[in-house]
Amino acid sequence: MKMTSLINIFNQILIDICPKPEEIYAINEIVDVTKTLLENSARELKIDYTIIEPQGSTGIKQTQLRNDFDIDIFIGLNYNLYEDKFKGLSKTKLKKESKKEFLKLCNEWIIKALILKEYKEHRLLYAEHPYVTVDFIDLDKNLKIKLDIVLYFDLTLEFIKKNGIITAVDRSPWHGRFVRDNLSKKQKDDVRLLKQFFKSCHCYGDKSAAGKMGFIGYSAELLIYHFKSIENVFNNFKNLPSTPLDYFKRNKKELRNIPHFKDEFLIITDPVDSNRNVASAISERAYNFCNHRIKQFLKTPETSFFKITPIPEMDLAEIDQYYFIMEIRNTDPNVHYTINRDKLYLLGEQIISNGEKEFTGEERFGTIIFEVYFKNDLAEFNIAIYCSKPIISDAYARRGPPIEDNLHSKRFKQKNPDYYEKEGFLWVKTERKHVNFIDFLIEFIKNKIPQNLHVINVSNAYNAITSSAKKALYVLKNMVLPFNKN
Repeated sequence: MKMTSLINIFNQILIDICPKPEEIYAINEIVDVTKTLLENSARELKIDYTIIEPQGSTGIKQTQLRNDFDIDIFIGLNYNLYEDKFKGLSKTKLKKESKKEFLKLCNEWIIKALILKEYKEHRLLYAEHPYVTVDFIDLDKNLKIKLDIVLYFDLTLEFIKKNGIITAVDRSPWHGRFVRDNLSKKQKDDVRLLKQFFKSCHCYGDKSAAGKMGFIGYSAELLIYHFKSIENVFNNFKNLPSTPLDYFKRNKKELRNIPHFKDEFLIITDPVDSNRNVASAISERAYNFCNHRIKQFLKTPETSFFKITPIPEMDLAEIDQYYFIMEIRNTDPNVHYTINRDKLYLLGEQIISNGEKEFTGEERFGTIIFEVYFKNDLAEFNIAIYCSKPIISDAYARRGPPIEDNLHSKRFKQKNPDYYEKEGFLWVKTERKHVNFIDFLIEFIKNKIPQNLHVINVSNAYNAITSSAKKALYVLKNMVLPFNKN
């Protein structure tokens, strides 16, 4: 493959995905207005802060895609002003006390400062600590932009290295500075291309179709930093599981000897914090599907690989008896979609652990593989399931203790008078409660669904009702199962 053909494709895509000058101007204008309001209010309230600065891809990084209008404004607080108050607190109590401080500032400063009519729908949201989300709407300019205004402790790199962070976002401004200072303009364009590619694979962020979590912007930025260009990222992508990327020049053995890195599928260490793996949340499934698509692209490079198209609905006529669907509706919009997602992934794991094996360890319904897919705007959540043995015998041979184990053999014989001997063990024929996987599934999930989630359908896949359920089946069949190595 000629490098010129790749470069031509990348240049074509960049024309479509780079933000227009008017977008950047609008974002900068909103940032300036918001900063002025916050600064004026802080002076009136005599609130101390260190810096108010736009962060993220639309901020100091400048790696955003076209029509990526979300703005993150970070407000740094001087930790020295709080240190005496937090001194001696456990991590749990420190988190609790810092939340109180942030909550107070959000309510008494940030929300009250945004007085212009363009600021609509102020919302107080919670991650590690409270932050404010607001919509900036200018009808005259047909403009709607979401702003997240986030408080953090403005810590030095030396402090983070020695003591760690106080809140989850204390590293974030340093991430922005690292990208700003270490990536060239061309490399930032390569970040845009890589993010666009991950999005076209539907394997980006916390709404990844394949796996719980896909690649995020910072991981894309670090991949470009380590490999210098998107061409090199694509050529080396297949080696990522076996080749950790470390800013601190530690070798693979050294990294794997770190306890919390030992079992990580991918390792991309954070230049800001040597003990953090930026890739720890990236799902193996998201990686596998992206790796498959990269191989396809390198074999036959086309601009279509960067086009974001909707996930197709599964043609139910092409689905067989090995597939099942759970369709669920969220009844409480105040529950964040990631909470619902995580609970359904946990439920899926429980279905596997109870469905694949009998409680005594014998095989039950064979191999079970699931995927969660959701459309939060429609309040629709789904678990698509593959089961290799959906119908099983009504009884199974349960193995007991070794015959020579006199004590346990005696007890086993007393409890199971119909026992028999085979291969040095005692055995007994055991009746099953369920021989159909669907019956097991319906009973198993009873009392395991959170109150805010309402089950509207549990059935064989060809009885799927909603569009999102059919997309869930497509994801499982086409984006997960072909690359499953279990």
